[in-house]
Amino acid sequence: MQQPILIASLLMIAVGFGVTVQSPINAALGRAIASPLAAATISFGVGFTALLLVTLFTGQAPALARVGNAPLWLLIGGFFGALFVFGSLWTVPILGVLTMTIMIVFGQVIAAGVLDAIGAFGLEPRPFTLPRILAALCLLAGVVLSRF
Repeated sequence: MQQPILIASLLMIAVGFGVTVQSPINAALGRAIASPLAAATISFGVGFTALLLVTLFTGQAPALARVGNAPLWLLIGGFFGALFVFGSLWTVPILGVLTMTIMIVFGQVIAAGVLDAIGAFGLEPRPFTLPRILAALCLLAGVVLSRF
């Protein structure tokens, strides 16, 4: 495996661990303050602060002023991030961490297959082939199995 691919893969494994741990931590915060919505807001506030500090210390703050040059619809990513944080902290006590995570990944795989197939956002189109569809269905089977 090439060095950048290995590093990127290891980083994404660490990110996957962090995202998985984030949900029950945020759910516990929601219970501690008796408000899942406020917990999501606090989580985003902490994340915003961390990213702002990194942006400032790496000299990339001038890029923040250029947000007005971007199409407005590109800001929807923040909405999806908020949906993830709130949705996961609300559902993890109901579904459990494993089932919730598999369902998130299943949704991601379906969306990724569609985005790849249509070449969304300037990406090179990649067909949603039968093996890729079967991979998604295996995740769906994982959701069912994780409930037992």
